Amino acid sequence: MVQGSSTLDRVLVLEMVRVTEAAAIAASRLTGRGDEKAADAAAAEAMHLAFNDLYMDGTIVIGEGEQDEAPILYKGEKVGNAIGSGPRIDIALDPLEGTTITAKAGPNALTVLAIAEEGGLLNAPEVYMEKLAVGPGYPDGVINLDKSVRENVEAVAAAKGVDPHEIIVCVLDRPRHEKLIAELRAIGCGVMLIPDGDIAGVIATTDPETGIDIYMGSGGAPEGVLACAALRCVGGQFKGRLLFRNDDERLRARKWGITDMDRIYDLNDLARGDCIFAATGVTDGSLLGGVKRLPGGKLTTQSVVMRASTGTVRWVKGEHRVDRKPV
Repeated sequence: MVQGSSTLDRVLVLEMVRVTEAAAIAASRLTGRGDEKAADAAAAEAMHLAFNDLYMDGTIVIGEGEQDEAPILYKGEKVGNAIGSGPRIDIALDPLEGTTITAKAGPNALTVLAIAEEGGLLNAPEVYMEKLAVGPGYPDGVINLDKSVRENVEAVAAAKGVDPHEIIVCVLDRPRHEKLIAELRAIGCGVMLIPDGDIAGVIATTDPETGIDIYMGSGGAPEGVLACAALRCVGGQFKGRLLFRNDDERLRARKWGITDMDRIYDLNDLARGDCIFAATGVTDGSLLGGVKRLPGGKLTTQSVVMRASTGTVRWVKGEHRVDRKPV
């Protein structure tokens, strides 16, 4: 088990939930309104304000983009009310994973963050990453990006003690995945297509109730780091490889310290040491229920918070007055 960090001990686990709750409540006001940018901006502003109430010297290592791309929560921004004196924390976040989902009132929109002590989270560039993930309980090395789709499915099926056609694979529903989906269906696998939200898709492999055995496909590299922070807490395996479409993306990767462009990243390469992962539902999904508005000026939230050093997973249901700041 990962040893607890005295640095993270000074940042209460439930404080992270308060941050994701604030973002989820703000985003939920735009659910179904058809405005992705407004929903994302509302979540980001609420998360930013909540961070700045916390005693810490925080650095955003994964956020809304680089400084010239986002006014707040950008890569490298300092947050917290004790900059220069508080515990030094690295932060990876997605104030609204599922902007399109929220705009259309679809399932599985989340607000998500992970924290670790300084240097614990990879400064992943804003590029795509090829991803392969399974939940806990499998022998080490059961998945491998250098193996074919069929070989990975057959390895997981053998470890699970089932035929390959009984395996369910989660894949983002994107045109770039047409070949992958065809391969999986030729094997006889079940394919669960999701419209967005690959952090939730990776985490779903850890919950037997979802029926998902493997996550496959490409998605954002920053989301891969967030997913790995969650897997570090609950168990599982992850393999990732950065995908570059042009020289500009390679230059961006070098800017953030990436030198081996073909490297296959393991779980511990992306999220090291003790870390805390928190998420709150914006809309109802397989992982969490969404924000609900009740009569009498109240609303409820559902959140999960996990810690790697203890393996603790807390499910948190909050009740809030809409005319008050979440606490």
